[in-house]
Amino acid sequence: MKSIRILLFIVCVFVLLGVGWFFMPAEGIKIGSFNLRFPTLAQAAQGEEEVVDVDAVLDNVNKSFEMTCSETLLDSMRFFRDYLQGNPNRIYLPNDNYLYFDTLFAQLEKAQAEGKVYRIMHYGDSQIEMDRISSVLRQQLQEFFGGSGPSMIPAIQTVPTISVSQQYANIDRHALIGDASLRLANGRYGVLTQMGNVVSGSSISFSQSNHTHALEKSKQISKVSVLLGHNSQGFTASLRCDTIKTETKTLSACDSISIISWQLPANVKRGTISFNGNAEIYGVMLDGNSGIALDNVALRGCSGTIFTRIDEKLLRQSYEMLGVKMIILQFGGNRMPGITSTAQVGAYMNELEKQIQYLKNVVPQATLLFIGPSDMGKSYNGKMGTWKGLPELNDSLKAMTLRNDVAYWDMFHVMGGEGSMAQWVKHQPPLAGPDYIHFTFTGAQEIGSQLAKSFTTYYDFYQLRQRVPSDQVIEFINSDRTIDSLRVLYRTQPPTYQPYKSFRK
Repeated sequence: MKSIRILLFIVCVFVLLGVGWFFMPAEGIKIGSFNLRFPTLAQAAQGEEEVVDVDAVLDNVNKSFEMTCSETLLDSMRFFRDYLQGNPNRIYLPNDNYLYFDTLFAQLEKAQAEGKVYRIMHYGDSQIEMDRISSVLRQQLQEFFGGSGPSMIPAIQTVPTISVSQQYANIDRHALIGDASLRLANGRYGVLTQMGNVVSGSSISFSQSNHTHALEKSKQISKVSVLLGHNSQGFTASLRCDTIKTETKTLSACDSISIISWQLPANVKRGTISFNGNAEIYGVMLDGNSGIALDNVALRGCSGTIFTRIDEKLLRQSYEMLGVKMIILQFGGNRMPGITSTAQVGAYMNELEKQIQYLKNVVPQATLLFIGPSDMGKSYNGKMGTWKGLPELNDSLKAMTLRNDVAYWDMFHVMGGEGSMAQWVKHQPPLAGPDYIHFTFTGAQEIGSQLAKSFTTYYDFYQLRQRVPSDQVIEFINSDRTIDSLRVLYRTQPPTYQPYKSFRK
């Protein structure tokens, strides 16, 4: 081929590209089921987008929870003040009120001393399925406040959990989420949003998990309980396990709810609860003798707007009998694909606000924490980016929850913000799956660990404040940040202070 023809070919190619850049609509041209796009001149001129360095993000998150100053009262107070006022990985508190968790911490500290089990309910979407995130948070809180076991499970577990193995026989399941044919007209779903109808011959079996990701505390079960209601006269529940002979509990007819419990002499590896008579089973608790239980309630496809459809009286009685002290709500991701405008974000906020007010009315003794959605990846013109509208949704969730006296943890920004999900997927080992939505077990463990660190940092500050007069704490939090003004505040050399935790480097 002659050089002139080669030159003409190259010129023609550039002319065609120029025509494409100039005339092609930004949204492309629809041809049947295909959408033909052509990059605009502006897009072609753009450089590579800034890539989120996941390792650097996670390293910074971990460092943000570490106290690196010398361990004096002055340095400790400075750390906590900086954490409260500026740490982007902190749990955001309504009105920046650092006393927000105080009542909860005081209650959790008493659990072991009082020989009680206090519960934290963790409701969320498929991001927490299989006890992901919840199991890590549970393990770390049980190390702080005592307790063990995988906590409450439904009569029928449709999605396996990493923390306990489970089987059932002759039970009918009714659930608020999923198959519409399983719905109840009376709303008696219970705290797990599902209920199992048992008859004579029904049974629920459980055994210690051998899953690779099962955590040690979840394998230690020394107390078994059943939350049930509307049982027939002479209803019995019998527990047979490897630490006791068969032990039977009998109930009189009851139209309300009851709890049957078995205290075991040693940790159980496997057991079976057999029923005789009719009853509604709302949950089986596999706990330690005292301390903290954190219940994982994964609701695939749910956006968090279902609680008002559960019988209020049943819910109120259950929360009170179970000793629920905290409710964690983790939603938002499932609504994102259907949101295309600010008005739709606002409508969703109104729906969630009703749910929050309902829960605050039903369980006024519980502290509420909302966990926002993770980053979610979607392909735009061949490039993976954050779902449009997700940053606005996250900001709106934070504003709405704080306005309603609910704490907020900004998981979206803890991950690294916009574009982070794509990098979590590419990370080695992968921290998120190829759907660019769900975490892998490794990623979920990382998120659960960061949440636990943020929460327990507030506990450390709570403990420190038990040793410092409250007026000095208030004055310090609102004081100037210069060293001279801090020393004027204390007027003497600050006493040494050894933090309760490790500030876990």
